Formats: sequence, structure tokens, C-alpha cells
Amino acid sequence: MKLHEDRKTVVMVVDDAVDSIRMINDALEEAGMTVLVALEGNQALTISQNITPDVVLMDALMPHMDGFETCRRLKENPAFTDIPIIFMTGLSDTEHVVMGLNAGGVDYVTKPINTTELLARMDVHLANARMTRSARSALDTAGQNLFAVDREGNLLWGTPQVCRCLPDSSHPEFPDVRAKLEEWLSHNLEPGHVMPLRALDTPRSVEYLALVDGREYLLRLKTPQNQNSAAAALRERFQLTLRESDVLLWIANGKTNREIGQILDMSPRTVNKHLEQVFRKLGVENRTAAAASAIRLLATQ
Repeated sequence: MKLHEDRKTVVMVVDDAVDSIRMINDALEEAGMTVLVALEGNQALTISQNITPDVVLMDALMPHMDGFETCRRLKENPAFTDIPIIFMTGLSDTEHVVMGLNAGGVDYVTKPINTTELLARMDVHLANARMTRSARSALDTAGQNLFAVDREGNLLWGTPQVCRCLPDSSHPEFPDVRAKLEEWLSHNLEPGHVMPLRALDTPRSVEYLALVDGREYLLRLKTPQNQNSAAAALRERFQLTLRESDVLLWIANGKTNREIGQILDMSPRTVNKHLEQVFRKLGVENRTAAAASAIRLLATQ
């Protein structure tokens, strides 16, 4: 069985049993794939620092670091977010199957391996992973820098551009960014709320979009350029001054006068003065109506 692609599929096999590796290697190479071999978990982690395979075949029980921990460690690397990890185990009881799936695996096969079944399962998971990566790349191309985190601020997935802009779990900035996201998400956020966020020495902001399935917080990473273009759109449409458009933008993002003052380095009283002019120019009476007008305009940008 061969996957019909111009580029060879790269498979990392992590197993401490040489005989098992030899049998799997022969079947994969016959199917036209490139095989990387790791005899234990730490070797797999070392390989992953330089090469990202298309799929990982993971032995569940190995000395020093078992397959479950190795899987968890691999999944901490954003490059492995969409990489399917299939467990190979002689244990078919529910406990070990669940452990593998909870660690980040997508499937499991029992030993002795039926190579025809293994290749069929790999084919399905590779197709799904490539569709997912293609969709996320398309979102980047469309300027939608989206990502999702859990309640603790840990990255669940992100488009390629987002993964380049946010620190990974090994970066010194990661704990601070994760903690800031966790604290922000603990509030009762409404879609459109924005939080300033400095990541990798670059000022950015994060926009809250939705809570998906009660566990994934869908967010958009925005650069100063995104914010400037939004403010420019408000300025042109409503004939606002530079400061008035900045104030209206942050009002639309749910910020209080005090928060806006801190962001724009002005007093809450000055913010209120700008708001009076914004209300007059928009023909509205309060900040809720002003925010609604801004959100409607920005939704079309």
C-alpha cells in the first residue's frame, strides 16, 4: 500500500524492541516511506528538535521514559500539534488505551502488529492531519491568526503564524504568557474583548472569540498593525481624530475609561472628553451604542 504523494511520508518509530522495529521498518519502506528510529523516549525528543515527522508510531511500554510520557512531551512542541501519534502495545485493556489517548495519541494497534491494518490506519490519520494543517495555513493566508487554549492558558492548537509569534513551553516567557491568559480567561468575557499581550519582545493583543465545546477558548492574535488598521477604519468612517478613534476602538473591545487611560497613557477624564466627541459624531447617546456601531463596521473589514 502506498500513499500517492510527491514527497515521501516521514515516520518516526519509537520502540525498544529491535525485532519489532525491523519488521515495521521493512513494511514502511516497502510502502515508500522514510523511517526514523528511536530506541527510547529521550532519543525521540532529541530527533523532534530537528525533524518533524508526518506520523509517530509509539511503543507504550519502554524503559526510562514510557510511551505515554514521551507522547506528552512531544505534544508540548507546537510543531507536533497536528502530528498523529499511534500507540503500539501488547496491552489491549481499557486503562492503557485511555492512557494513550489522554496523552495525545489518536489511535492504537496491538502487538503483534498487522502491518496491513497499521498502514490503513496511518493513511486515515495522515489525511486528516494534512487537511487540518491545510485549513490552518489557509486561515493564516486570509489574515486570521487564530489559536485555542485551555482554561489554564495552555496552547491547544494554533495557525502556523501564531505558533511562530507565541513562546513555546521551553521559552522563558512561556509561564508569564500562560499565566496572563489564564487570569484573563477567568473573567466572564464577551466575544470581542481584547487584552494587550507582549510576546517574544513584540507588543500584540489577543481577542476573545468564543468558548468551543466548553473547553477550548478560541482566540485571535492581533499585531499593532491590525489595531492601527481598525482604528484607521473607524477614523475614516466616522470622521474622528486619531485619539478619538483609539478610544472608540478600545470601547468596542469592552475596556473601561480607566483601562483605556492606562493603555493610551491619558487620564480617565480625558478619555471621557474624547468619548463626548465620539458620541456626537456617531449620533449616539452612550458607550454601548457607540461600541455597537464600531463593532458593526469592523465586522465588515
